[in-house]
Amino acid sequence: MANAPDRFEAVVLPDGVAKLEYQKDTKVPNSAIVKIEREDHTIGNLLRMQLLRDPKVIFAAYRAPHPLQYHIVVRVQTKSSDMEPYTPVDALANALNDLSTEMSLLSERLEEEIQKQQFRMV
Repeated sequence: MANAPDRFEAVVLPDGVAKLEYQKDTKVPNSAIVKIEREDHTIGNLLRMQLLRDPKVIFAAYRAPHPLQYHIVVRVQTKSSDMEPYTPVDALANALNDLSTEMSLLSERLEEEIQKQQFRMV
């Protein structure tokens, strides 16, 4: 494996590289393309599923362009009107906040179960 890339390249963000890169999609109304550096299918699929739970999201998908390129590309399209604007940025922010809440809840419940198991073993 002499020509294999160093493993840290997959997780360490290089200097001068932005974690998120936002680009408005000019071909489809109310849609955007977001490139997320140093993430993979784990975050991509979680984010896609959370976006699809939002009733104001029409389309959400992600792709990992190549196994040796350490980023994912997320595409989001939202329902929006003049009366009630809802942008892809709003959808992404809501999805990330919801995921953060769910992960905190999962962590708390896991800690509780660990404490119960340790109490039973003593």
